[in-house]
This record gives sequence, C-alpha cells and structure tokens, in this order.
Amino acid sequence: MSKSNRRTFLLEFEKPLCELESRIEQIRELATENQVDVSDQIQHLEEKAIQLRKEIFSTLTPAQRLQLARHPRRPSTLDYIQAMSEEWFELHGDRAGHDDPALVGGIARLDGRPVMMLGHQKGRDTKDNVARNFGMPSPSGYRKAIRLMKHANRFRMPICTFIDTPGAWAGVDAESNGQGEAIAYNLQQMFSFDVPIICTVIGEGGSGGALGISVGDRILMLEHAVYTVASPEACAAILWKDSNKSEQACEALKITSWDLKELGIIEQIVSEPVRGAHADPIGAANLLKEALLEKLDELMQLSPQQRREQRYQKFREMGQFSDLAENGQLSLPSQEQSHHHLQDSQSHFLSQ
Repeated sequence: MSKSNRRTFLLEFEKPLCELESRIEQIRELATENQVDVSDQIQHLEEKAIQLRKEIFSTLTPAQRLQLARHPRRPSTLDYIQAMSEEWFELHGDRAGHDDPALVGGIARLDGRPVMMLGHQKGRDTKDNVARNFGMPSPSGYRKAIRLMKHANRFRMPICTFIDTPGAWAGVDAESNGQGEAIAYNLQQMFSFDVPIICTVIGEGGSGGALGISVGDRILMLEHAVYTVASPEACAAILWKDSNKSEQACEALKITSWDLKELGIIEQIVSEPVRGAHADPIGAANLLKEALLEKLDELMQLSPQQRREQRYQKFREMGQFSDLAENGQLSLPSQEQSHHHLQDSQSHFLSQ
C-alpha cells in the first residue's frame, strides 16, 4: 500500500509509528539533498520503528483488533480467491430469480485441486458497499450459498468458505422472505455433506449472518479477525443502553482469535503480515493458502462418515456445561457422560 493510502486510513494506535516512519523518511531526504552520511542514525531509528511496530501489534486490545477487522482496505473474499487460486469461475443466482452480490461463490482450482469457494463480499468504496449491502446477505444470498455447496458435495469438491460480515441483512424484506429459515436450512445441510468443509473468518464474523456459512470440519481465523454473536455496538446498546460502551463489550464478548482458540471454537489462528492483512494482501493470501492446503490434506485422509461424525461432535461440544458448582464456576459434565450423550444424540441425528 502506498504511503498516501496508508495515511488516509490511519488508525489511532498507528499514529506514533507513522510519525516515526515519516521522520525517518524526512531525515533520509535531507541527507540525500545535502550529501550527508547519516546511515547510523537512520539505522538506529529503523530499529526503533521495528521494535515499536512489534510492541503495538502484539498488545492490541479487542477493540483495536475490531478496527483492523473493519479496515476499509482489508482484503475481501474475492481478493483472497483471486490471489490463491490458479483458476476461478464465479457462479450466480439462487435459482429462484435472485443473485445477491453480498455473497459470492464459484469453482476454483487451489494448487491443482478443484474446490468450491464462497464467502461474504464487502465493497471497496461507498458506491460498491451500497451495491453489496455492506457485506450483509439477504435470504437469496444464503440460498445461493447452499446451492453451490450442494453442487460441490455432488461432485466431491471440498468447500472453502470465507466469513466477513457484520451480520445478515435485517431489513423487513429480508425477514418477510425467510432470512431465519434460509440460515437455519444452511446449518442443517452443512452437517450432512460428505466433502471436507473449511471455514475461515477473514474479517468481521457477526451473528447468524456469519454462522450461515461457517459449519465446517475446521474453522480458521486470521490473526486480527473477530468472531462474535453480535456486534459490540449492538451488545452495548442491549446490555447498557449505550452503544458508546462498545469497547467494554469487546472485552466481555471474547471476540479475538486467541479468545476463540482458547474456548475451542476455532482450530487454528492464521498469522497476518505485520500491520495486518491490508498492509500486504498477497502475503496474507499466501499464509492463508498454506493453512487451507494443510487442512485439506488432513481432512482428505478421513472417510465421509468420519468427517460427518467429527463435524457433528465438534459443534455438540461447544459450550457444554451441566450446572453451577459451589464455587460459582461452571461445572463441566464428565468425559464419560459427554461421550454417551454425544453418541446417543449423534445416532439419532445421523439416522434422520
């Protein structure tokens, strides 16, 4: 990214680093004009900039990571697909007369392997964002997604989904056209697919709008992405009647990749280039491609039955607890109880 673009979309916590880098550039220009050797001073300042950069991006708060996840220059689903795949053919329409541009998908070739890739698509500028409804799909978007996933399952192509939405479109038209039903149907169907499913949160994963394409064998998250049951602003408005307390909500919701890895919601955190994916989109795409190929190789070793069973069990285990213990902490069921409960539930589900 050019320096002018970087300054245009400069985040508050980046300002000290930007000022130091500007100072280094000014000293370098003055030294060139006056033919003065200041290489030692420049080297010292560059080392200081590297250290400052590490300190800033290793100690970001959840609210600051949310800012990075929403960065206007952060790579989108189409950016990653085009950077990672050798071939890409986009498919359109839900076969009911609609084609939602907020959710895109198609057939790609990933390291020579045909796969179905789909995900939420935000715009690059105001006009594009309006056209794509800011990455918030309508029911037709989720129906298009499940059509493509069924196509992939029929032809034994692995499915890769990319999550980046503040949530499903909550307009009156969306609700009257069956938004909840469309998302629920996707959840049900994704559990039944034989092919490997890898879901990656690449930006902002919000509410049921994210969950509608994120039932997978493996769930990955980019380092500075967020994944949450509701936007921090909505959470703050509901709990404290004040959306300005969103920073407090960010802490409480446990939205960062590290929080979700610890809670067992995701399997892997995919590293981003220093300063975030928007600073080096190609580098970010290469890191994500490496992670996807590794997980695909791992999942291809399993039978369809094993994948379905593991996928079901993975989601059944999320958030399990039995009651409150005496010390006020949540008491988890015993391993034997969990195993029998999951076996009974799983047998019933798979027999349907």
